Amino acid sequence: MKLTGGQVVAKALKEYGVEYVAGVPGHGIWALFDAFLQEGSEIPFIQVMHEQSAVHMADGYFRASGKPMACSTSVGPGAANTIIGLATAYCDSTAVFYVSGSPQTYMQGHGTMQELERQQDNAFPRITEQVTKRAWQAQSTTALPTIMHRAFNEMLTGRPGPVHVEVPMDVQVDAADVAIHPLEKRMPLGVAHPDPRAIQAAVDLLLGARRPVIVAGGGAITANASAELTALAERIGAAVSITWNGKGAIAEDNNLFIGAVGQTGTTCGNKITASADVVISVGCRFTDWSASSYAKGVSFSFPPGKLIHIDLDPREIGKTYPTEVGIVSDAKIALEQILAAIPAEDGQKLRARNADFHAEVAQAKADWRALVEPRETSRETPFTSQRPLVALRKVLPRDGIVVVGSGNTQGSVKQSFPVYLPRTHLTSGSYSPMGWAVPAAMGAKLACPDKKVVAIVGDGDFMMSLPEMGTAVMNGINVVFLVLNNQGYMSIRGGQRKFMGRHVASEFNHHAGNGEPYSADIAASARAFGLEAWKVEKDEDLEVALQAALETDGPTLVEVIVSRDAAGPFATGWWDFPSPAYYEKEQEAYAEMRAKEQML
Repeated sequence: MKLTGGQVVAKALKEYGVEYVAGVPGHGIWALFDAFLQEGSEIPFIQVMHEQSAVHMADGYFRASGKPMACSTSVGPGAANTIIGLATAYCDSTAVFYVSGSPQTYMQGHGTMQELERQQDNAFPRITEQVTKRAWQAQSTTALPTIMHRAFNEMLTGRPGPVHVEVPMDVQVDAADVAIHPLEKRMPLGVAHPDPRAIQAAVDLLLGARRPVIVAGGGAITANASAELTALAERIGAAVSITWNGKGAIAEDNNLFIGAVGQTGTTCGNKITASADVVISVGCRFTDWSASSYAKGVSFSFPPGKLIHIDLDPREIGKTYPTEVGIVSDAKIALEQILAAIPAEDGQKLRARNADFHAEVAQAKADWRALVEPRETSRETPFTSQRPLVALRKVLPRDGIVVVGSGNTQGSVKQSFPVYLPRTHLTSGSYSPMGWAVPAAMGAKLACPDKKVVAIVGDGDFMMSLPEMGTAVMNGINVVFLVLNNQGYMSIRGGQRKFMGRHVASEFNHHAGNGEPYSADIAASARAFGLEAWKVEKDEDLEVALQAALETDGPTLVEVIVSRDAAGPFATGWWDFPSPAYYEKEQEAYAEMRAKEQML
């Protein structure tokens, strides 16, 4: 079949099941974009306002569905704008297919078409190599069918991640007799199974455990292991804590759920996990956020606690903590086999033997609720960070999806917004860029059109993706954008005040005027883009506005005025932030915690 390079890319994407492409057109890619209009390779194209948003949209699509979406840009600045999006997907192990243009093969090295060539000719792929699993440069149309199947294999097997394929302008238009390689003939069958010896060693440890805890990371969600994780927890009576990306791995109304670990974990999550004698980590890589910067006894205690570490990537086993049993495996299969090796009657004996532990878990959860509920139920205005989340939970269906931005909002949702199903809480738990949640929510809605999708962001986060309101309207992507407006970067201000005793550049104020707080009228801005929008300043209007937004046939926005000074999430763990030597107030406390840090 005679196909151009652009047609090879478009036709392969269509045959490989890609349902949408997002991006921004440009001189360096328009020939490839045209192929999406050719018969046999038509794929709906979502035009975004900024290239970074195209990658975030594809990222959100994968997190919500487990299926890849494509994104594409031109050359030069358009391509460079994708780096934050690719880095976000790379750090959180989400599959994204990115295709870009480049200067013609016969002109590379001469600085044409926004080429970076002072260190290496056409050097842009050298940049993407650091934030993708693999990057390819197609030198001919005949090479593209192989590159396409290899890119999909790399993106979807093992630990998922983004890939980059660069197609020069002449390759986009040159035709050759080529065929698209059937993907099913190029992919492995099944998933990685664990070593039986590792499973037996894990079972032996669990049968002797008196304070077992399962820590669910993002890998538990990616592996679709929620049912097995919950079943194992219930079989052996293990408490379950989560990381940011593990939220949703177990229903939060399950009695065994104890909340998150880490700096903005729950008091019960940190306390119970830190005192566990056996911890089963499922798809968790122990970031500083989730491990309280490795301060021993705050979130984890290895040793004396013993770690069973399940991860698909062998590089994660033992990287940060010593591992009693390291299991390289798909999480779902590993949990399934551990569960099968522990008979129900043995589980019943374990639960009876560890009754005191379960009573301690129940008390720790009650203590946490007593601490957090006053913020969640407060009727003060401007609102606390938690109050709008409680209102949203009341009106959002159980299977509704929340896509959460960074900062105080991210921590408050982790602590005060329960979710009950996997892939219903999406957040960037590693790279955590502002500007991610709005386009990622649109990707989630494209992936799950029958579910309600709400993006929850602060105003600082929202302002970085405000133009994408136009994308939502133009493409009929019916997301609710919940903006908690506290007129600045309050999580940053809080940290500055604690560690420096003052703050700079973290409040939105009239800096050149009277210093009063500044805020754009976000609801009015949304209306200017064509959304229906509400601005909520009274408690009695909160649930009414959220319910109306969810019921509206079209994208909507609810701006909620949140207090600058009403605290955000509780800092229940530790996060290593040094104070300047000239600020003496924090030095003693910092030194004490720093001494506890332990990366073995």
